[in-house]
Amino acid sequence: MSHIDIEAIVKSYGAHHVIHGIDAHIAKGEFAVLVGPSGCGKSTLLRMIAGLEDISGGQIKIAGQVVNDLAPKDRNIAMVFQNYALYPHMTVAQNMGFSLRLKKVPKAEIDAKVNAAADILGLNDLLARTPSQLSGGQRQRVAMGRAIVRDPAVFLFDEPLSNLDAKLRVKMRAEIKALHQKLRTTIVYVTHDQIEAMTMADKIIVMDAGHISQIGTPLELYDRPANRFVATFIGSPAMNVLPATAMADNIIALADGQHLRVPHQLPAGQAIDFGIRPEDLVTSDAADALTARVTLVEPTGAETLLSCECGGGEVQASVKQRLLLAPGDTVRLVPTAGKHHLFDRETGLAL
Repeated sequence: MSHIDIEAIVKSYGAHHVIHGIDAHIAKGEFAVLVGPSGCGKSTLLRMIAGLEDISGGQIKIAGQVVNDLAPKDRNIAMVFQNYALYPHMTVAQNMGFSLRLKKVPKAEIDAKVNAAADILGLNDLLARTPSQLSGGQRQRVAMGRAIVRDPAVFLFDEPLSNLDAKLRVKMRAEIKALHQKLRTTIVYVTHDQIEAMTMADKIIVMDAGHISQIGTPLELYDRPANRFVATFIGSPAMNVLPATAMADNIIALADGQHLRVPHQLPAGQAIDFGIRPEDLVTSDAADALTARVTLVEPTGAETLLSCECGGGEVQASVKQRLLLAPGDTVRLVPTAGKHHLFDRETGLAL
């Protein structure tokens, strides 16, 4: 396994800049996830690590070695793509061992490595099949097996689960996480799905418009987002964000005139955004509760998701009670103490 250092990396296509001088460190054996919306530059960054995209500025180091000018085959990496890229005329065993055959590795050694990878991935009974005889999840495991037999220093995954149905994605998430726990090889994984990022990563790198918005563990990003973008991107349902104005005596005024007390003394008149996660809103008849008008009720069994008009915007509350509410009803909501977030309206930075 190897560590990766990304130093002042820039990527431009002519006058169009897509990555703007970013820095990141991925430790040995770490499972790092690059996450962000479409077009944020995450796949481009992964392809630069792999050597599939030229670097316009800065440098990338793998195990301390600058790899800017190294060909992909010389970087000791293995990549798993969104499409499985399996040879249809070859068996599973032949697909998994193909790169080793190209390197003239002895057949006995190839067989040993293929069988070892098949043991890890549960492919032993499928080695004689061709890709057309496999399910989507089995094909993805073969693609991972092909990477494992190379014994790389770094695994690179480029949205590998996008072609799978929802149930199979959940299963494959667990399998990839279990694979990492067995091999402890450094992994860089790209996804637009923040649930994948939260459930799989040791470290998440949140990207937005070619910049890094925040780097941290899943819970660090969830509990202490550095800015409004991270706060609303990480978490499902997303964090509620309402426009507000600071007043005297630790009071903020929401856009509809309702007031909340916060443990922060802010300059009177400062324009801010008030953030609260849906699970941190509870129903209550307390005097300081916010009045909300229900617009949608979504029972899921374990909880009920309420969509409401409140504070001059739309708010979602995830409550454990099985409430008998209907659109048009009024409900009273209280933010859980210490669970709110405040952001500067202009910069979006957490206060």
